[in-house]
Amino acid sequence: MKVNKLKIIVITLATALLIPLSCKKSFLSQTNTFGATAAATFTTSASIIALVNAIYDSYQNSNLLKKGLWYYADYLPHDWFNNGADIAWNNYTYSGTFDALPDFWDNLYIGISRVNVALPIIKTAMATGVVTPALGNRLTGEALFLRGTMYYYLAGTFGGVPLELNQTTNGLQARSTQLQVFQQVVADMQAAEGLLVSKTALATADLGRATTGAAYAYEGSADMWLAESDPANATAHYTAALKAFSNQEFNNYSLVTPYVNVNEYNNQNNSESLFEIQFDLTGGNQSWGDSWQPPGGELGWIDSFSWPSEITGEGYDYGSPALYYSYQTGDTRKVVTIMGPGDPNLSPGIIASQWGGIKGYPNVVGGFAAYMAKTTAPYDTADYYRYTDASQPINTFKSNPINTNGTLAHPWYGTDGTPRSGFCCSKKWRDPTLTGGSGPGALFGSQNQVLMRYAEVLLSKAECEIRLGMTTQGMTDMMKVRSRAFNGNPPATFQDGDLPQADMNGNPIPAPVITDPLQMVFSEYRHELTGEYSLMYLLRRAGIDASTGVPYDRELIHLWSTGPASTYPYGSRPNSFIIFPYGPTHYPAASVFADLSGYEGVTYNDLPPGKDLLPLPVSEIALDPNMKQNPTY
Repeated sequence: MKVNKLKIIVITLATALLIPLSCKKSFLSQTNTFGATAAATFTTSASIIALVNAIYDSYQNSNLLKKGLWYYADYLPHDWFNNGADIAWNNYTYSGTFDALPDFWDNLYIGISRVNVALPIIKTAMATGVVTPALGNRLTGEALFLRGTMYYYLAGTFGGVPLELNQTTNGLQARSTQLQVFQQVVADMQAAEGLLVSKTALATADLGRATTGAAYAYEGSADMWLAESDPANATAHYTAALKAFSNQEFNNYSLVTPYVNVNEYNNQNNSESLFEIQFDLTGGNQSWGDSWQPPGGELGWIDSFSWPSEITGEGYDYGSPALYYSYQTGDTRKVVTIMGPGDPNLSPGIIASQWGGIKGYPNVVGGFAAYMAKTTAPYDTADYYRYTDASQPINTFKSNPINTNGTLAHPWYGTDGTPRSGFCCSKKWRDPTLTGGSGPGALFGSQNQVLMRYAEVLLSKAECEIRLGMTTQGMTDMMKVRSRAFNGNPPATFQDGDLPQADMNGNPIPAPVITDPLQMVFSEYRHELTGEYSLMYLLRRAGIDASTGVPYDRELIHLWSTGPASTYPYGSRPNSFIIFPYGPTHYPAASVFADLSGYEGVTYNDLPPGKDLLPLPVSEIALDPNMKQNPTY
């Protein structure tokens, strides 16, 4: 940090003009100003706008978004799993040497450094008339908002971190406390709120830029983090959060209906989006060779890595059957969040695309053709079971190309012999320009990544209200989200589908009815936001369960993965991995449940104390003798 941060300050001035005027998608052209001075460079309003655009660019990094924020938000709660070395995020064995941590840390501190350089330049530009007061105020608000979000994610992930707020630094700051960092987040957001424009005043060309509503959303969430960090004053912090979440600016946002459309490729920057990282398909072929440099450099490798190996040849993420079966009957979020064996892809964009659903992807077409070409015994059984619906005997050649995520009889476990669950993230399967490693090798896409949306605000608001004893109001706000999930007709009882437990006959055990309003909110966080960028942050933010003295995140991860404490019909569930006790991926049979030889790749470990904070990168500690590692590392 001592060396790197000094370099960042210099680099910021040299690379400030990375992105000119607007966000999404013309936001993303680049101009090289290496070697120019601030006085010579920032002489027009366009150059000042580009200076702020460079701050947004810090987020436009797949390693930061996927291997940083998404891994933390989604792997730690055990709803999603990694196929590969990054399984450390699922079993909590990550260390400060993990290669993604410096990307996480450095990209956010680069962004913070760009803010600290930009603020005085904008101030000077306003004083000299280079920009109008209105534009200068807005850009100042955007810079403060972005710095606040960066400290929000740093503190949410690592706890206390160094607070760098000035243009010049020696890079030797000690860590501030988590409380102090979130106090700074609140301060930045409150300052930004008076400078940013409403969503309704934002030009179409500027979609994706920070707005007043986004600042109130992060202010409210940061106030809730203050309640976790400062429990003695929790009531005051929840009251402040509720005030932020109740701002009239949120009247300009609405829940997208139906739920499937929230994450659609052709519905980006929609009425529910509050803060959305912009990507752009400006050219290039979306392959490895073209994706890291202009014009392909505005792409992300985030989404196709979550698709099944049978489609892409990769299959780096897969889902937990415990999540799949936890959705209550009738919840429309289920299959458009996580696809199980036999489920189609319900994305309107994928169905309407050249692929026509799963059946049109290159690997399916090629596998089906290979099966059809082998007309004499021995038949192509591998492609028959993998790429047809197997509706007719293999020797009739009358089965159809598969149009589902595997079948009930033959789930898609991958093509490389490594274990997966048979479940995949359908929230990330929306970009019709992608094929993964198959066909044209289009792995890199322009699907924006939404970090904050209105549904999260409503649920966080409900949590505040319930904690403050305003249960009726909290239930009303929560039911706005839940009602959409059930197409306007949510069931009278609140229940999490089936437990990850089976009875003596191998049948699923229904989950108990939930009567605690706070537990209802936690359940809604999971079923609304899993597979996005928030869930683990919201669980850790919830703090300590006063009735048990145990952090809510540890309790909920255990509950969601194993069910309530009880005696299993076939003995205690092993802590190392789950043999899911029912459904099409259950193997071996219930009668031999204790035989651990048939697991299908879904691991489970209890969250150890302190491991809900990630370790600081050891490379940063080596540069700054004042920085101390988190205690569990």
